[in-house]
Amino acid sequence: MSNVAAALNAIKRGPQGPQVGAFFDFDGTLIEGYSALVYLKKRLREGDMGLVELFNTLRTPFRQDVDEAAFAELFSEFAKTLAGNTEDDVRAMWFGLFHSSIASSMFFEGYELVRAHLRAGHTVAIASSATKYQIEALAEEYGIEHILATELEVKRGVLNGNLCGQPLWGVNKATAVSKFAKTKKIKLSQSYGYANGREDIAFLTVTAKPHMVNPHPELRKHGIANAWPELQFAPRKRASIKAVAGTVGAYSAMAATMFAGMAYNKLYKEPRRAADMVGSIGTELGLAIAGIKVNIVNEHKLWEHRPAVFILNHQSKLDFFLFYNIIRRELTGVVKKEAENVPIIGPFLKMAEMSFLDRSNSKRAIEALQPAVDRLRRGLSVAISPEGTRSYTPRVGEFKKGAFHIARQAGVPIIPVVIRNAGELMWREDNAMRAGTVDICVLDVIDVCAWPEDSLAENIAKVRQQFVDTLENWPQPVGAVASESSLTLKAVGDAKSTS
Repeated sequence: MSNVAAALNAIKRGPQGPQVGAFFDFDGTLIEGYSALVYLKKRLREGDMGLVELFNTLRTPFRQDVDEAAFAELFSEFAKTLAGNTEDDVRAMWFGLFHSSIASSMFFEGYELVRAHLRAGHTVAIASSATKYQIEALAEEYGIEHILATELEVKRGVLNGNLCGQPLWGVNKATAVSKFAKTKKIKLSQSYGYANGREDIAFLTVTAKPHMVNPHPELRKHGIANAWPELQFAPRKRASIKAVAGTVGAYSAMAATMFAGMAYNKLYKEPRRAADMVGSIGTELGLAIAGIKVNIVNEHKLWEHRPAVFILNHQSKLDFFLFYNIIRRELTGVVKKEAENVPIIGPFLKMAEMSFLDRSNSKRAIEALQPAVDRLRRGLSVAISPEGTRSYTPRVGEFKKGAFHIARQAGVPIIPVVIRNAGELMWREDNAMRAGTVDICVLDVIDVCAWPEDSLAENIAKVRQQFVDTLENWPQPVGAVASESSLTLKAVGDAKSTS
């Protein structure tokens, strides 16, 4: 069992309830590197920062003399760069930076640990020397309610460039965690702490169950002396040459198969057989070249009720390969309208009778769903993501009603297909596939036609909850040996070993 798997197991076996706290550092613990660096890059691009300021800021983590007073002085300079901006504008800027850059540096193991603590009913908080604005977007994605952070002064909704109190660095973070625990009646004698930096020794010491995450050498030395467990999170490195080559090979194989399918259709006028050939052969070959295996729980449920509307949670460009690979034949779908004009892919999607959804126009979006209803009535199945777009984290987004309306109008069932870790092998904004195993679970068929009209929203929410519950309590295939570690973590390990 890996060290992370052991930690997950210990959370599950340990005390449950809100009196137990779980405190996570942010930079270097929940995300790789420093969120402030993303902001610095933005300022450099926009010409708002000089090289001297950049050097002085970047050397902070490597200085040996950064105590609470020295860090406060350095952080004050950072706070001044935000002066004059409204709080709403600063918050919007950091949400944008999260979506464009920071989300790609999240540690999936950290996400798993957060979710494990939330399942245990623990009071989960992020404790960081960063500002709350840097943290809020990730906290929202993870479902973390509490943030302990360095506060900035706000006057009439505008930041004035001053600090409000002391930065949560060193002893100050430990003090903030202790005060928060007292206010929330949290028993630190049962609580967990996670951090990576040497400045976090005091913070980790106030928790009964401290964990070092990819620790700085000084933290590791202290932790070893005190028998603190060490957790190694897989770094979110740039794709290796092998991964890039595998991705090029996968897309080339898919493109070649699409060409062959369209040529076959031109000769024999059998578009459905041509589309099925691409779905079966092209995706199988593409995934094999990329080094991606597919592990399916309840595979037989893919075939028990057809035609049907297959709904899938959506994290990655890889999902296109996956749903075609597992459903294979007599399949069409609903895709974004932008794909209609993509070379090679667009003509294939038209041949496969895909419906193109214009998400910017709700009226046209509804009209685009009618062809899908007609195709279901002809005996074809439809694949669609009710989230509408790819997510930035493993969190399941809110479900839109379109897929369920399609199924009800056509008189066919819904088949939920839960994809666990595609985003770890190919992140939302990534262009490279990393080798590994994608885990998929097919849930029981749902007869949406039996739902009363006035309970549609309530029942859709219940279906979404099935996805959430499945991701958090992954079922074991019949005959498999149960393991406390998640296959999400296994996929990270697979990806790391092949990168």
